[in-house]
Amino acid sequence: MRTITLFFSALVLGTTAPAQTVATFDDLTLATDTAYVNYVATGTDVGFYDGNAHFPCVYDSAYGWQGGFAYSDKVDSVHSGYGNEYSAKAAIGYAGSANYAAVYCSDPVTFAFYTRVVLTGIAVNRPVAGFYVTNSTYAYNAMRDGYFTATAFDSGSWFLLTIKGYTSGVLTSDSVNFYLADYRSPDSASRYILKTWEWVDLTSLGNVDSLQFHLNSSDTAGGFGMNTPAFFCIDNFTTNPGSLGVQNAQSSYAGKVYPNPANNVLYMDITDSSVQQLAIMDMAGKVVSTTEATSKHMEINTSTLPAGTYLLQLSGGGKTATTKFVKK
Repeated sequence: MRTITLFFSALVLGTTAPAQTVATFDDLTLATDTAYVNYVATGTDVGFYDGNAHFPCVYDSAYGWQGGFAYSDKVDSVHSGYGNEYSAKAAIGYAGSANYAAVYCSDPVTFAFYTRVVLTGIAVNRPVAGFYVTNSTYAYNAMRDGYFTATAFDSGSWFLLTIKGYTSGVLTSDSVNFYLADYRSPDSASRYILKTWEWVDLTSLGNVDSLQFHLNSSDTAGGFGMNTPAFFCIDNFTTNPGSLGVQNAQSSYAGKVYPNPANNVLYMDITDSSVQQLAIMDMAGKVVSTTEATSKHMEINTSTLPAGTYLLQLSGGGKTATTKFVKK
């Protein structure tokens, strides 16, 4: 006899959606059109806290900003060069806010800790929802106009942000990649250098206690590493300090999942045409598989899943709904 889990007007998880904490940087005081600068304690972390995180920053009294994070309300989206390293190309924070954080990813080996965001308080060893990102004016203009190299970004060029997680001080094998510029497509209309605020989802990293930011670029002409200025900007860094739940779990989806417990195959009958994707997550919130909802009757291969309890999440049409199932 098969066991069926019904999706009614709302699905009940047994855990509630966590309250999110957002580091907006707007409560950090700045004079108009300035950025955080602190030249005390040269060569050490003089960073700052916001939300449930510490954002490191290192300055040198002789050479200026050495790496890390600096909150800013600068609005210069025009001028090129290192003198404009604190400005976002969007010329404003996410959703029209005043403040955001500029990020300088200096030497990724020697100074990796400069761009390692450390979670604090109840956010430690919990999932990070994500953040909004855009290019700095400095990096954007250099890619558009050319910098150390003679020409601007052209076909095949790219500028990549990679985020990795740490758990108990150990770097995990998972990472999230986001292209700040991507000219790899043969379709010129699909090529871009980012100048708007876009969301980076980090839930796939699962539970973490810190995050490491790193930049790579296709522009390495000259043999001295990346030529693209190692700068970008972030806003609304969002943590989930509670146990992982499902945001916006209320839905009008209807359907059924069976059998539960499952062995090698999980079946899903979908009666709502707005469902676009099915995702299986472990109980730490890590996405272990995704499947496009291509029909009303879906068969999901679960044969490779270790035995245990999982979450099946449906999404689409601006809604999500989630239920638990057990893999035998």
